[in-house]
Amino acid sequence: MSQASDNPEIGRSVAAAGIRTNYHDLGQGDPVVLLHGSGPGVSAWANWRLVLPPLAARRRVVAPDLVGFGFTERPAGIRYGLDGWVGHALGLLDALQLAQVDLVGNSFGGALALALAIRHPQRVRRLVLMGSAGVPFTLTPGLDAVWGYQPSFENMRRLMDLFAYDRRLVSDELAQLRYQASIRPGFQESFAAMFPAPRQRWVDALSSREADIRALPHETLVVHGREDRIVPLANAMTLADWIPNAQLHVFGKCGHWTQIEHAARFARLVGDFLAEAQ
Repeated sequence: MSQASDNPEIGRSVAAAGIRTNYHDLGQGDPVVLLHGSGPGVSAWANWRLVLPPLAARRRVVAPDLVGFGFTERPAGIRYGLDGWVGHALGLLDALQLAQVDLVGNSFGGALALALAIRHPQRVRRLVLMGSAGVPFTLTPGLDAVWGYQPSFENMRRLMDLFAYDRRLVSDELAQLRYQASIRPGFQESFAAMFPAPRQRWVDALSSREADIRALPHETLVVHGREDRIVPLANAMTLADWIPNAQLHVFGKCGHWTQIEHAARFARLVGDFLAEAQ
């Protein structure tokens, strides 16, 4: 494991499932692992930067760049899919010798967290699913636009407007930063290979079976933004209905960026949920 550069998106490095993986590791205590979403140019740092410090004040927080994203190695010839991403996340737990963790998954990362908990229930203590995929839904125009992104400042600006309820959060400077992130060497090539049109099939491919979700034993917190235009609020209702030990929190005046639009509230909510005795 090594510590790297001045770029805050680059943290430590470890071989996970044979893939050189960039991850952040902060705080002390029982481990919680954060799995990011699938936006263009995304990294664990970009996704979780506002909630890492408050969560790390209470717990050990590990946030990896999943394979195909951020500053994790992109092996030649890799085929992206749910099995590979779950295997990579599990490989990280093994590499860091984390026998059991709390899992927080955002959107695409929620689908991975859900699948990992189903397939390896003993490795997960509690589960947080935020703006989560992982159940069947009709592809939204917003998600179609995200997965179909073609690099330009104008296209990134439009996506930023889709993500946030409050447009004041979305400056030209932020859009420019995210656009520049999306055109780093290798970033768009891997992103374009993940979710080619027609894209409904990738929503379906990220979904777990209803019977498996209903059998989950884990205490689960489902979080969603009421005005989410990327993943519909109905997903949260479905998850809260199907998971026996679920509770649901809906943030009003909030789009797909709960952890950014309501960062302090989100960190308190998740921190308190994970602090409860099992």
